[in-house]
Amino acid sequence: MHDPLSEIIALLQPRAVFSKPISGAGRWGVRYSAFGQPSFCTVLEGRCRLAVDGHRPLTLEAGDFLLLPATPGFTMSGFEPVKPERIDPKLALAPTAEVRHGTRGGRPDVRLLGGYFVFDAPDAKLLVSLLPAVMHVRGVERLSLLVRLVGEEAGARKSGRELVLARLVELLLIEALRATPGDDTPPGLLRGLADARLAPAIRQMHGQFARNWTVAQLAKTAALSRSAFFERFTRAVGLPPMEYLQAWRMAVAQDLLRRHKLGLAEVAERVGYGSASTFSTAFSRHVGQPPGRYARASQAQA
Repeated sequence: MHDPLSEIIALLQPRAVFSKPISGAGRWGVRYSAFGQPSFCTVLEGRCRLAVDGHRPLTLEAGDFLLLPATPGFTMSGFEPVKPERIDPKLALAPTAEVRHGTRGGRPDVRLLGGYFVFDAPDAKLLVSLLPAVMHVRGVERLSLLVRLVGEEAGARKSGRELVLARLVELLLIEALRATPGDDTPPGLLRGLADARLAPAIRQMHGQFARNWTVAQLAKTAALSRSAFFERFTRAVGLPPMEYLQAWRMAVAQDLLRRHKLGLAEVAERVGYGSASTFSTAFSRHVGQPPGRYARASQAQA
């Protein structure tokens, strides 16, 4: 059985970059401008307040895990009113020691381990759009353990470090996605997979994406009428079924062109297009440049 979440994470190619301990005490608050890269943290002890732009404020407690796949602007603080210190994460130097906010010295009110990583896939924006913007998970010890392992590995500088970090971040993403309740998430892949009727259709789309699917065929897989399936899929996933299928085909095509150096005709066949010209037209419309130019640019960059 195909696992859409694992497939998306594999295409995103996550790579760990940085991890640091953070603590806060007394009156403190920091305001981070939008970063764009995925960031994460786990609360080791204590509690604090988090307000992510466009989302309701959260109270983070010991054992909580937070993942922001695209990291919009956010404010993190204690519970006393304070004007937050403004920080641009793109300009701030990466500290090697614990970052303390508020009162210096003494026991902190909250301790966290946080960091960020990057997605090597140039088409990451499309794939990230299928994930929840804020993933807040409570009481999953495996996530806290994985974050600690990322922190230890990031600071160890041992041989094989980059490979180990990449694998740990993959596990971190999968565990976070598995632990995020699907019914309460905004439209996206998680919410679609949480729907018992839609999940089989989504897995079929991932498992046989080269097949010439119709909405009626997918609706039959979901045991729904064509109109009911179309409406339910669009509401849950945030895209109509055929748009989602094309987006997934293009993501796979980009990966084939970028990493596998296949000819245009073979890529077209693998992703369900009857001819290279038809595929080239669809790819250009979706990605913004012809597949040949995309392949050459990606390989030159690599």
